[in-house]
Amino acid sequence: MEFGICHLNCIALRKDPSDQSEMVSQLLFGETFRVIESLGLWIKIQADYDYYEGWISLLQAKSLDEATYHEVLKNNTHFSNEMVTFVSNQKDQLQILSLGASLPLYTAPYFTIDGFQYSFDGEVISGKIKKSNLVQMAYKYLNTPFLWGGKTPFGIDCSGFTQMIYKLNGYQLFRDAHQQASQGEVLSFIEESEPGDLAFFDNEEGEIIHAGILLADNYIIHCHGEVRIDRIDSSGIYNIDSQRHTHNLRVMKQIF
Repeated sequence: MEFGICHLNCIALRKDPSDQSEMVSQLLFGETFRVIESLGLWIKIQADYDYYEGWISLLQAKSLDEATYHEVLKNNTHFSNEMVTFVSNQKDQLQILSLGASLPLYTAPYFTIDGFQYSFDGEVISGKIKKSNLVQMAYKYLNTPFLWGGKTPFGIDCSGFTQMIYKLNGYQLFRDAHQQASQGEVLSFIEESEPGDLAFFDNEEGEIIHAGILLADNYIIHCHGEVRIDRIDSSGIYNIDSQRHTHNLRVMKQIF
């Protein structure tokens, strides 16, 4: 296998070729990838969307021929805007799609994977959307539990959250917080920021380990235990429940 696509709602992208290995990210339905290496029932892949690398189970991979792969790669710009919905697969069985699932080769109301045409009657989102929509999209993930490596409303991590919000609005972010912090233009003061801008936070060693999306009036939405809203000031995030600062502000960025 050289090229493939995720045909399940989401699959684990692992650090090492083992079911017990750390999940570092996920592939969502409809996302394509290149195969870098094979080892037994595992393949090391590079995701096309953010170039992130990791191992997935060969049992969860669907191969694409090169021509189909490149066709999908050029025409994979539509996403499900439904929290959860269903389509029927090749066996006429229900297939779950969650928010952010890709709809390859979409022509309303159909999309296609490996020659099979799916009918999709949910809300579809595509293209660059005005910045104000970032915040409304972020609210959809409120109370989603934290899951290391997660990217869905069933479980997500801090940088998976920021990446998905921007992805659904037509803007590409890298996968990890420290990678995302290398993008965009620096904002010097919170007062310069607008709702939808990004904030990044570091640890005692100066490593960027957390990300969130700025809201109006010195609030921030981020994933810490769950996707939640807290206060932010020049020191960092002030947790409303514990009434203490939990994250040290390092830099704010405007991506647009």
